[in-house]
Amino acid sequence: MSSGTASGPRCLDDAFALLRLQFEWGADEAIAFEPLDRLRPAEPHPEPVLRAVPPAPVPAPVGTPAERALGLAGSAATLDDLRAALAAFDGCALRDTASNLVFAEGDSASTTLVIGEPPGREEDRSGHPFAGPEGALLDRMLASIGLDRGTLMLTPLVPWRPPGGRPVSPAELAICLPFLHRLVGLLQPRRLVIFGGTAARLLLPPNAARRRPARGWTEARIPGLPQTLPALGLPGMAEMLKNPPLRRDAWAGLRLLRRALDEELTKT
Repeated sequence: MSSGTASGPRCLDDAFALLRLQFEWGADEAIAFEPLDRLRPAEPHPEPVLRAVPPAPVPAPVGTPAERALGLAGSAATLDDLRAALAAFDGCALRDTASNLVFAEGDSASTTLVIGEPPGREEDRSGHPFAGPEGALLDRMLASIGLDRGTLMLTPLVPWRPPGGRPVSPAELAICLPFLHRLVGLLQPRRLVIFGGTAARLLLPPNAARRRPARGWTEARIPGLPQTLPALGLPGMAEMLKNPPLRRDAWAGLRLLRRALDEELTKT
């Protein structure tokens, strides 16, 4: 017992002496509770956990689809701009079900713009207006008056085929028409040739659209143009394939077109 109590103070004295010696050697802080084995290989650090940064929210489109179409079409300064705007436009459900965009083709310098019905199956597959049997019929009709499609500008009423070839709804027409109006504004044709009742009802005056086609030139008022355009309303290509007698009306209208083109040539 006495030896234990005698050794206690001596141990404290020794520890105090060691601590003083460390201070004298320059130690001024305690680094760790346990000694560090500097010869032991370092343990690998765990890889930092990278958290995915959520993408910035995409702002919702402003305005109704028809309002957006009107603004987008109005901003197109060229035909290429208009085609790009149509390709990027997501406000019409027809685009989601169609195979291809059917845009205007032909001679952009032509003074005659031919407007057809909404694209059918062949137009949808090929991406070209007036394709398939309807296009072949148009080619024969144009050849009968000494023309071919390369000398004109051709476009469908709307740029996408409705599913199953159903009629275009009024809402879809309201969305697509600004692009057609802008196309006419960019091309600045001297006349329109309109095939089909749907296109005629939308582009011609009510009294002209209701009467039988091929009764002569009438005036079409296109939004964005300061003046009206002479227009011919002819039967639709699909109608003429099903009902050949309608081709007589189309022939009468094409003769009027040929006469107008000839008069145009004599004035130049």
